[in-house]
Amino acid sequence: MADHGGPVHTGRTARLRADDVTIGYDKNVISEKLTVEIPDGAFTIIVGPNACGKSTLLRALSRLLAPQHGSVLLDGKAISSYQSKPLARQLGLLPQTSIAPDGIRVADLVARGRYPHQSLLRQWSEADESAVVEAMAATGVTDLSHRLVDELSGGQRQRVWVSMVLAQQTPIILLDEPTTFLDIAHQIDLLDLCAELNTAGGRTLVAVLHDLNHACRYADHIIAMKDGAVVAEGPPRDIITADLVDDVFGLGCRIITDPESGTPLVIPLVRRRPHRDGDVDA
Repeated sequence: MADHGGPVHTGRTARLRADDVTIGYDKNVISEKLTVEIPDGAFTIIVGPNACGKSTLLRALSRLLAPQHGSVLLDGKAISSYQSKPLARQLGLLPQTSIAPDGIRVADLVARGRYPHQSLLRQWSEADESAVVEAMAATGVTDLSHRLVDELSGGQRQRVWVSMVLAQQTPIILLDEPTTFLDIAHQIDLLDLCAELNTAGGRTLVAVLHDLNHACRYADHIIAMKDGAVVAEGPPRDIITADLVDDVFGLGCRIITDPESGTPLVIPLVRRRPHRDGDVDA
């Protein structure tokens, strides 16, 4: 494996980090002795081939998966030691798959994002209502508020789940493949929203994405993984090279500058040009 450099110190603090963690499922170890720092106030995107450990790392960072060794720390404290509601006021998660209760309407599902803020002494408030309304508007699901979630398309449901996470109003948001089921226009809308939450809202975002060009355009910190290990991390302009893409994804490519964003743009090399009717042989 080519050496693309070790962990990069961004100059930002890291409220959330994985410290020397070994993670996996039963006896199937995915990552061993992995240390990752999530720069605070950054939009971090984790990339890599299928089954490389991206989602497993995100599950560990969100406490859905307990490390077999090492610790995940939030503000210097083991994330396993937090009670559920205090943790949910700090960290929101959009998992890869989500199942809504039968017969629930969109507005009611989004309102569940306010659960961490409720208590015996604090019931539903104007602040809760405002958070739900703003979250639905941001994701473009306001017109769906009275629809049953079961009746929606996959893309509509995905936007509703994102809306619920936004209504939670946490300073840290973890998103596992958030563009799944979305058409290209809604993918860009969602990533634009993530960028706005990061830059204007000051939130720390971590997303797992498959589209490397989307990652390059939107991330200010990329973590590239292969075989359960971090092989490179840092700003897209610093780490996204043809050698890295070939090593991590097994894809020959050219890297050019995106004329719209000025970020790296990955152009795959043509492996074999299919013959089409009307082609003229040289």
